[in-house]
Amino acid sequence: MKPAFSLPTDTSFGNSNSMAISVLIVDDHYMVVEGIHSLLQNEEQIEWVGHANNAASCLALLQSRVPDVLLMDISLPDASGIDLCKQVKQLYPAVFVLALTTFSQLNYVDQMMAAGASGYLLKNVSARELTEALQKVVSGKIVFSDEVAKAMHVQAANRGVVITRREKEVLALIANGQTNQEIATMLYVSVSTVETHRKNLLQKLQAKNTAALVKLAMDQKLI
Repeated sequence: MKPAFSLPTDTSFGNSNSMAISVLIVDDHYMVVEGIHSLLQNEEQIEWVGHANNAASCLALLQSRVPDVLLMDISLPDASGIDLCKQVKQLYPAVFVLALTTFSQLNYVDQMMAAGASGYLLKNVSARELTEALQKVVSGKIVFSDEVAKAMHVQAANRGVVITRREKEVLALIANGQTNQEIATMLYVSVSTVETHRKNLLQKLQAKNTAALVKLAMDQKLI
């Protein structure tokens, strides 16, 4: 029987690059874990922390080592990945959660993003796509598999929200991971003005947080 969670036991599971993105995968299918590990093991900018095969072991492991990114399946033996994502973000808000699953249904995407995830990938992702997704996530961007993004655009085809030119500029910079201060500097406006634009965007798109805002904006082809 495989242990509930594991840390790297040899150098093939990680590297000594202090600037590398540390990654922990939460998935109960060992072959999936091995497959993802094989995709990432030769990437110098990725540090493989280990894996947990259920929610309880994930939370236990986080007490001793907090990675930059959690690659998380939605279907776990003891809990929903959606609920686990929400709990992780409450306990460790600096951790980026990236869904990695076989479920492409948009209701799962919506729930995972509302729980605080920074992206949603399908398990047919390539090594290059996964590495690029990890890099984008830690820089503050929101990422989706191409298949998921296309489905979101189709779903949003008959919906629309009117936003101003300035709001669209602010929205694009938010999606790019810029802070309020950075946006204010780039647009030559005050931070309070940016905050007002952000609040208006959240209200117009009926989004609960920044991640949901970016997702809804992509849904409606606003960015």
